[in-house]
Amino acid sequence: MLERQIAFRSLDFGNGGDGRWAAHAQALWPLVAGWMNEESGSPEGAERARRLFQAHMPELVPVLDLFAHQLDRPGGETFLTLATVRPFFSSCTQIGGSGTLLRNYDFSPDQYEGTIALSRFLRPVIGMQVAAWGLLDGMNDAGLAVSHTFGGRFVHGPGFAIFIVLRYLLETCDTVDEAIDRLRSIPIGIPQNVTLVDSEKAVTVHVGPDIPLTLAPDACAANHQHMPVPDKQERATRTQERLQAVRAAGTDVAAMLKPPLYQTAYKEGLGTIYTAHYQPSERRVTYYWPGKSWEQSFDDFTPGSRTVTVSEAD
Repeated sequence: MLERQIAFRSLDFGNGGDGRWAAHAQALWPLVAGWMNEESGSPEGAERARRLFQAHMPELVPVLDLFAHQLDRPGGETFLTLATVRPFFSSCTQIGGSGTLLRNYDFSPDQYEGTIALSRFLRPVIGMQVAAWGLLDGMNDAGLAVSHTFGGRFVHGPGFAIFIVLRYLLETCDTVDEAIDRLRSIPIGIPQNVTLVDSEKAVTVHVGPDIPLTLAPDACAANHQHMPVPDKQERATRTQERLQAVRAAGTDVAAMLKPPLYQTAYKEGLGTIYTAHYQPSERRVTYYWPGKSWEQSFDDFTPGSRTVTVSEAD
């Protein structure tokens, strides 16, 4: 086995207006700019993205404008809508239940931001940040937690990257039911599975550019939706195997840190970057790696950094 290191940091961005977010986003710009598609640089693309954002996330428009001014990069405002993002694919597993959300995020370490962010843009939110202000997963002060996995179908259409949608849900919703109602009308660019948890309910839904929001049979998800994946895709991602395994294990952190849920194919972009265990009713989240953990909470959020060593399959 080969070893490689992955760096993580935790940052408090406050309300986004005092320069901390801007300094971080500007430093990340070479990385996040790579998410943009060819439409990002055209006036027509910029106008369409702005209209889409205003129509579906009006509460966040003042934050978008604040950040676009601070970022001050060509195409920055259009990028921050996350409505002109190139297709992206990953391999993840998640499960919700009994007021807890547990997920493995699997991706390429070379394209990973590694930022645990506390923010108060519209309300207190903690989550794993991506693409400047989007979220891979997170929770809010009302006790709602959300995360996503790629839906496994290689289709693409007009709509948002799921990262900004998760941010929007946490900034504006208190409960699972409220978040699902909002999610029904938001266009999503590629197929995604979203797991939502509050103190009363845990649900997974399938969304995408070519399907209406569809309830999954339980609050679990890997990297397929209502149809099984082809045999070649299953051999590469083991999505159906992982879904069966997480259903059998339940919300067990130890199981997430072992195969088949824990993956080591980092060269293929399918290695486990972190395990996140959200307990939103207790206002805390713990991030896990084999032999290490890092807890953060609304009551005791500690800025800092950690470097973890992972073993990569030969």
